[in-house]
Amino acid sequence: MSVFDLVILGGGSGGYACALRSAQLGLNVALIEADKLGGTCLHRGCIPTKALLHSGEIADGARDASHFGVNAQFLSMDMPAVNSYKDGVITKLHKGLQGLVKSRNITYIEGHGKLVAKDTIEVNGEKITGKNIILATGSYARSLPGLEIDGVKIMTSDHATKLDYVPKSVIVLGGGVIGSEFASVWKSFGSEVTIIEGLPHLVPLEDESSSKQLERAFRKRGINFELGTRFKSHTVTADGVTVTLEDGKTFTAEILLVAVGRGPVSANLGYEAQGITMDRGYVLVDDKCRTNIPGIWAVGDLIPTLQLAHVGFAEGILVAEEIAGLNPRAINYDGIPRVTYSEPEVASVGLTTAIAKERGYDVVELNYDLAGNGKAQILRTAGSIKLVAQKDGPVLGIHMVGARVGELLAEAELIFNWEASAADVAPLIHAHPTLSEAMGEAHMALAGKPLHAHG
Repeated sequence: MSVFDLVILGGGSGGYACALRSAQLGLNVALIEADKLGGTCLHRGCIPTKALLHSGEIADGARDASHFGVNAQFLSMDMPAVNSYKDGVITKLHKGLQGLVKSRNITYIEGHGKLVAKDTIEVNGEKITGKNIILATGSYARSLPGLEIDGVKIMTSDHATKLDYVPKSVIVLGGGVIGSEFASVWKSFGSEVTIIEGLPHLVPLEDESSSKQLERAFRKRGINFELGTRFKSHTVTADGVTVTLEDGKTFTAEILLVAVGRGPVSANLGYEAQGITMDRGYVLVDDKCRTNIPGIWAVGDLIPTLQLAHVGFAEGILVAEEIAGLNPRAINYDGIPRVTYSEPEVASVGLTTAIAKERGYDVVELNYDLAGNGKAQILRTAGSIKLVAQKDGPVLGIHMVGARVGELLAEAELIFNWEASAADVAPLIHAHPTLSEAMGEAHMALAGKPLHAHG
């Protein structure tokens, strides 16, 4: 039997990216996937949730149509039609991905693989050997001790993306990215929503100013939230679920979404048996995604880096190029763009103010209110762009809140990763009227020449 250059276990963002790039570089690749090519992101995560969010945006647009001089009204959500639209997007992308893998002559194997030797994966009773093994088995939706997921009244995001009705009321346990996005979806669909977050702010990994702006926007939308108190217990009744917090407060809703993060899929896959160093289920790697075992690599949600599809994608490409001898530059994880696709969106790249100060930078900050931006006024969105910079030095972080601000991240990522200063960006001309003008205006203001901002 032939020995592959790479055997990849897992066909999600990290695994398939590694497979495609490796094949492009002339390597012989086997890709093993137990479920569907594309993984969580395509089938249960990024793509379906953003489709639901877009349906919610359309619903909110119908409600607010009169503000724009349009005679329309919101009647109700047709969830079978919403799901048909969502599933159509997934199906099209899935077929496209399958075609790509086939066109690159990648050996694709459907089945549940297990690492049985340092160079061998066993799948469907067959042993597949590779000069390099890439572990890309992804993550699963976590729960809390004693909180049993039934998929009916207590569910994770896996179930929520397939819901065929609009719940009257929802408790969202967890105010991070996933929780905030689903809270936004359900509020747009017409549900009463309460978020419970044990930490002091929503989207707690973002800059505190962004978290506070999202909280203000959610209050204005009528999304309720309880911050800074942890979950204690729950009771399931005929009518729904009651949640009790450690301070004694109780909340009742038709369903409970558990959105307390994702854990690595690594149990019973033979990783420990082959001596791979692990921590709390995560596979530990160096800056080139190499494990402690020569020839075994790991990427994506399986390793303790940011659990984002584009991170796994980048790691997969990195590994392919390293194996091919191209010596790619290690990923700077500070420079990874991050988005919460709620309404409003929260987007960022680089360091928060708190982290920049912890690292010893002499920090200067600039907040540019979107009220001064023409396109933001047209869209009727509130929010801001906050710049965190080293005094007389480069921009260290860009933090944005507002409708569609995720689309501004491409420029923000270049500014951060190229270590540009505000003075470098200020002369660049941004098209008018666009939201991107706000990026230029913010840097002009920080460079000491504010135009449409006070300073």
